[in-house]
Formats: sequence, structure tokens, C-alpha cells
Amino acid sequence: MLTFLATFVVFVLVIFGMSLGWIVKRKSIQGSCGGISSIGMEKVCDCPEPCDARKKRMAREQQRII
Repeated sequence: MLTFLATFVVFVLVIFGMSLGWIVKRKSIQGSCGGISSIGMEKVCDCPEPCDARKKRMAREQQRII
């Protein structure tokens, strides 16, 4: 039981520290590289048109819906 209590206290302290950092700097947490938007991509796959395999998969899904 002491392990669970200690773990809970550690989690609360970490969450409190993160919220305190946000309150002071007003800056949200980011990944180490800044995310996909930092390199100009709007989505994960920046392909202008899906590949043939993806088109077939999308067509099968549409047929299943209809």
C-alpha cells in the first residue's frame, strides 16, 4: 500500500510541477522536434495523391459502407 501511495504522491508532484511551469511561462508542452507543423507539413502524409494500394483500400471501405 505504501508503494501505491508513494507513486500517487510522485505523480501529483509531477503534474503540479508541469502545471506550475505552464502558469509561469504560458507555453504548452511540445515534443523535442516541435512537431510536424514546424517543417511545413499539414498532415502526417504529405502526398498530393494516395498510392494505388491506399486507393483500393478506400474503395473497399466505401463499398462496405454502401
